[in-house]
Amino acid sequence: MGSTPRGDTLAGIGTSTVPDPSSPGIPFFSQARGFRRLWPLVEQNLERVFDNGKFSHGAQVSAWEKELSAYTGARFAIGVNSGTDALILLLRACGLRPGDEVLVPAYSFFATASAVVLAGGTPRFVDIDPDTYAMDPEALAAAVTPACRFVMPAHLFHRTADMAAIDAVARTHGLTVVEDSAEAIGMYRRGRHAGLSGAGGVLSFFPSKTLGALGDAGAVLTDDPELARAVDALRHHGRAGLTLDDFPAIATESTWVGTNSKMDDVQAAVLLARMTTLEDEIARRALLAAHYTERLRHVPGVLRLPTSTARPEDGDRDVFYVYLIEAEHRDALVAHLDRQGIGTEVYYPVPLPHQPAFARLGHRPGAFPHAEAAAGRAVALPLYPDLTVEEADRVCAAVAGFYAAHTPAATEDSGRTT
Repeated sequence: MGSTPRGDTLAGIGTSTVPDPSSPGIPFFSQARGFRRLWPLVEQNLERVFDNGKFSHGAQVSAWEKELSAYTGARFAIGVNSGTDALILLLRACGLRPGDEVLVPAYSFFATASAVVLAGGTPRFVDIDPDTYAMDPEALAAAVTPACRFVMPAHLFHRTADMAAIDAVARTHGLTVVEDSAEAIGMYRRGRHAGLSGAGGVLSFFPSKTLGALGDAGAVLTDDPELARAVDALRHHGRAGLTLDDFPAIATESTWVGTNSKMDDVQAAVLLARMTTLEDEIARRALLAAHYTERLRHVPGVLRLPTSTARPEDGDRDVFYVYLIEAEHRDALVAHLDRQGIGTEVYYPVPLPHQPAFARLGHRPGAFPHAEAAAGRAVALPLYPDLTVEEADRVCAAVAGFYAAHTPAATEDSGRTT
């Protein structure tokens, strides 16, 4: 533990900082400093991979699955090649049939919907709650059709969807709940880790995630032994029985038509090392988010800032994967920050129903008003453990400078938080 950047404090909250044009740029994401500090432990884990001689689906993956299971409280954690594969395999293991409709949020990363198609189903889109960016339970209830068999909420940005309300709708209509919890490592509601409210959930360890590997990696979380057994087989060409560290295992019979989504031991070795600093890094993200909020709270043109409704005394915890704001003249702001060497990310510029890949479904503009509004105003600012407070101050000063120069008319909800 103790891996977070030191040498700066949060004591300067609210102070003014003038950007220095000669200062180096601030990327939207970087893990270079933290990774250098962790390298000795990563190197030890990699040596074990080399000594073992199995580079995929081996001993480090097995160790990582045990570590992840203990951290999340999931009875089973199954490592796979990516968060997207985790969604596909989870849906297949849950019994998704060709033509089954899966209710998904209209505002999320593309994989939330594409995984449904790749698993053989059809996405049915649901508008979002404008305060949480997650699936709106009332819109969900109105969207259910006789063809719907699954509902797959996504937990976005820093807090989970309203799983209690979503679970209630699912029970009423006999829907199986699976969770796109790819962004949600460390998030809890009522003492349960994200992904464990329904049949199962997933995690992504893409490098920019709260817990990132050095490439693609993912996992399925579940408490169901039969579901875990199916995912275990599907990730390894449908081969039944334990195959971890069993080289080459090519003679094992295939019970299902699976795929090759085995997790690489190199990524497991990295994740085992990074797990030792995860809690420190989650705390660091929370401190930086609080700093952003204090500095941006009264900036005209910043329409919405993130807040938390988590009750720690009830076993809740939010985790800042990204720091997302809604802003007037969003695209011009992004261009202004880019000219100052500050990276941003637009989440998500095109709502899922309006993606060209889903044009055949015939959704027209205006059908998902809350998702469409967020897509036009939301932008994420740099937020990661390596970010210094001085760098965060530069970001805030650049945002404030943009609106001071453009003097946009302040709206009634300027500075409103969610």
